[in-house]
Amino acid sequence: MKYLKQFAIIIFISFLGEICHALIPLPVPASIYGLILMLAALCTHLLPLRSVREAGKFLLDIMPVMFIPAAVGLLESWGVLKPMLIPLLVIVPVTTILVMAVSGRVTQRVIRSEKRKDS
Repeated sequence: MKYLKQFAIIIFISFLGEICHALIPLPVPASIYGLILMLAALCTHLLPLRSVREAGKFLLDIMPVMFIPAAVGLLESWGVLKPMLIPLLVIVPVTTILVMAVSGRVTQRVIRSEKRKDS
């Protein structure tokens, strides 16, 4: 029952993200609105972390399985992707490395600022 309640909370916040997407005229996906709402709720302690912790861990554990439909979709679209193969082979590694570098730097800064607060 605990998992069902936690999933219901996550789905409800995702639904609120869908509502925000419908009401706010910005080119932002509904899932991003949902993530921002979840972050805000967790940071303000409006939603305690324990209310979604186990369901969140489960979703993280099964995340690789969630990429299978996307991979199958890419295989189905091979005819469309084939002419763009060279640009894709350049863009994907470059952007991946860029995202990893920026994420690492941001994480390091957050860790350093947390250590400063504790000192």
